[in-house]
Amino acid sequence: MDFSFIEMWHAMGFVARLVVLILALMAVAVTGVSIERYRTFRNARKRADGFVQKLRAVFEQNAGKEMEAVSAMAKEHAGSPVAAVALTAVEAFSRRDGHVDALDLVVGINRAVERSIERETSTLKWGLGGLATIATTAPFVGLFGTVIGIITAFQTMSSTGSGGLDAVAGGIAEALVATAFGLVVAIPAVGLYNYFSGVVDGFVIDMDEVASELVEVVLLRDVR
Repeated sequence: MDFSFIEMWHAMGFVARLVVLILALMAVAVTGVSIERYRTFRNARKRADGFVQKLRAVFEQNAGKEMEAVSAMAKEHAGSPVAAVALTAVEAFSRRDGHVDALDLVVGINRAVERSIERETSTLKWGLGGLATIATTAPFVGLFGTVIGIITAFQTMSSTGSGGLDAVAGGIAEALVATAFGLVVAIPAVGLYNYFSGVVDGFVIDMDEVASELVEVVLLRDVR
C-alpha cells in the first residue's frame, strides 16, 4: 500500500472518513473565525490608537467643553470599542440632573461605562469561544479516529489470520491520518485563541483607561 493521503483515504472506513471530515470542518471554522477576527481587530486597533492619542490633547484644548469634544471625536472614530465606551460616558454625563452632585454623577457614569465595557468585550470575543472549543476537542476527535483505526487493524488481523503490513495497512492509515489531522487542527486553534484573547485584553485595558480619564475630568472640573 502506498501511504499517500489519497491511498490512505481510500483505505479508510466510513467512521474514519467521518472523523476526518469533522476535523476538516473544524479547520475551516478556525480559518474563517481567525481571518474575520484579525481584520476586525486590526481596524478597531487603528481607530482606538488614533482616539487614545488625541484624547488628552482634546482635554487640554477644550477646557470647559471636554465632553462635547470627546463626543465629536468618538463619533469620528466609530467602530472602535474604546470610542464606544467614551461615547457612553459622555451620554451618561449629558443625562445628568442639574441638582446631582459630582459623586453621584461619577457613580452613574461608572455604571454606564461598566455596562458598555462588558458589551464591547462580549462583541470582541465573538468566535473565540468556538476557537477554544475546537482547540480542546480536536485532539479527542483525532484520538477517536486513532482508536477506530487500531480497532480496524485488529479486526483485519483477526479475519485474515495474518499480521503482515498488508493486513493492517488500512487500520494504520486511519490511525495516522486521524492523529495528524487532530493535531494540525488543535495546535493552531490554541495559538490563535491565546493571541486573540491577548488582543481583547489590550482593548479592555484601553477602555478602562479612557473611562478613568473621563471620570477624572468630571471630578476635577466644575460640573456644568
